[in-house]
Amino acid sequence: MKVFADQDRCVASGQCVFAAEGVFDQRDEDGIVMVVDDSPPDDRLYDVQDAAAGCPALAITVEG
Repeated sequence: MKVFADQDRCVASGQCVFAAEGVFDQRDEDGIVMVVDDSPPDDRLYDVQDAAAGCPALAITVEG
């Protein structure tokens, strides 16, 4: 699995961090998403898909 986040679309809601902490984080200065593990293990697939589905800006993409 490969995880991407479009920082230009992000609205800093933090839902991704809540759903998949350790895969996503937020920048301290503005709360914009950061992908901290762009190739998480397969056992995190549900969490990452939940983060993508819950993103109000649809800024998260999951491939594979």
